[in-house]
Amino acid sequence: MKTVKYVLVFIFSCAMFIGCGGKEEKKKEGFSYENKTSKAKKAVEEDLSEVVITSNDLMQFNRAEIKVKAGKKVKLTLRHIGKLDKKIMGHNFVLLKKGVSISAFGNKAATFASNDYIPNDTQDVIAHTKLIGAGETAVIEFDAPAPGEYDFLCSFPGHYAIMKGKFIVE
Repeated sequence: MKTVKYVLVFIFSCAMFIGCGGKEEKKKEGFSYENKTSKAKKAVEEDLSEVVITSNDLMQFNRAEIKVKAGKKVKLTLRHIGKLDKKIMGHNFVLLKKGVSISAFGNKAATFASNDYIPNDTQDVIAHTKLIGAGETAVIEFDAPAPGEYDFLCSFPGHYAIMKGKFIVE
């Protein structure tokens, strides 16, 4: 009796499996199933360069080079994947204008603890995130600067010597 029950369940399952699959939807000509908002979203995404960069407790960014297209909006996400608090091992992302010395900027920034180590009076920064600690994330959006190479760094005191890289706009 148990065997008959199992055979019937198997046959029923196979019939359901076969009966539910393999159907093709017929689309009406001249009609689009694509959502209009998805078209708009796709257009926005084509004009947006998304960049994700991580920082850790060993004073490292996971990337030493970032490439974006000129004329696009950049959405940059900085993730601190370490375990230490931002008072001890805080990180930020600072994109400098061309010609700005990393060491001069880093030394000046070290005196601005109350402003996340970003000098109040500076004209040297294109964009920057807030200072973050363990498990935190910061997201910024900005327009890509003119084509060329720019420097980026973490301006937490002493970090700029190791935590730096090139931001290349093509």
